[in-house]
Amino acid sequence: MTSTRANHDVVALAEQLLACPSVTPATGAVFTALEAMLESLGFTVDRFVTGDAPDGPVENLLAWRTTGGGKHFAFAGHLDVVPPGPGWTSDPFVPEQRGDLLYGRGAVDMKGSIAAFVAALQDLPDDLPGTISLIITGDEEGPAVHGTLALMERMAARELRPDLCLVGEPTSSAQLGDVVKIGRRGSVNMWISVVGSQGHVAYPHLADNPIPKLVRILSAIEAETLDEGTDWFQPSNIEITDLDVGNPAHNVIPGLATARISIRFNDRHSGASLIERITAIAATEGGTVEAKISGEPFLTPPGAFSDLVGGAIRDVTGLATDLSTTGGTSDARFLSRLCPVVEFGLNNATMHKLDEAVAVQDLRDLQRIYALIVERALQG
Repeated sequence: MTSTRANHDVVALAEQLLACPSVTPATGAVFTALEAMLESLGFTVDRFVTGDAPDGPVENLLAWRTTGGGKHFAFAGHLDVVPPGPGWTSDPFVPEQRGDLLYGRGAVDMKGSIAAFVAALQDLPDDLPGTISLIITGDEEGPAVHGTLALMERMAARELRPDLCLVGEPTSSAQLGDVVKIGRRGSVNMWISVVGSQGHVAYPHLADNPIPKLVRILSAIEAETLDEGTDWFQPSNIEITDLDVGNPAHNVIPGLATARISIRFNDRHSGASLIERITAIAATEGGTVEAKISGEPFLTPPGAFSDLVGGAIRDVTGLATDLSTTGGTSDARFLSRLCPVVEFGLNNATMHKLDEAVAVQDLRDLQRIYALIVERALQG
């Protein structure tokens, strides 16, 4: 591979991004840093801010570079990070190398992966045909309302549609490259309400206690078995995550009881079908349901794309990669509407934890893997 473009060191790139505080929703300096990196590599960069409080404003960045015709390969990720919280050994937004590790909030989730991809770009042949794009949001760790969805609208307006997309989430478990995600379960949250009639506990015939009704609803929901799993997905599960009657008095029958449930579901279901199912159960006791679908399940069936990614990992690390659909949601749930998507990135052991850190060697190896993936994808 040869290139005459800027020569960026992957660790230095990661440090530049880590030094920019970017708690979700992110705007400003961290995007300026990434923009400068990409412009030095010949990319056209489109930055824009969208959304209002409380879910915004959010900054997003769309960048692309085209050499002749050919395929379009996209890399997607996020520059926003979760709040660091107290108790760090060093300042979470002052990157620090100690031993073989680079510390900082976002080191693995996922500024390190973005740095590795940018560094990988300079390893590609200058005459490699095709389009490479980066789809980078500041709103993945939060509500994800004004992030990747807004970027997809921007892409459609510019007639940019990738053939393949790699999301740089930290998928690796024990060591870099051991796990690649080819799908994710869907997610839906529901709020169940039962209205009763408030009254004195000594005169229950003059009141209507909603709590026993809500308990029966939750018992029926808890007894539901949604499925036994599929070839690529674990069983869907329902979890009761909140229960409230807002009653500070010991001698008052409350007039309202509410609960919240969260369902993570595989491709045997849709968010709408599960809402209908829970609504029917709640209705048996006069309960009502409000719901929000965070994402539908998706699966990129094992095949050419996952084989390509696994081959690049094997060539650099010697590992045979496991394909997985476990874990929470990611923005791949949106991007899967455009093209086949897989997720692959750094070791996730310290993501969202105190003293989040990435192995320096993992950054360098990930740079090499990403370069092989892009080159082979565009040449294939």
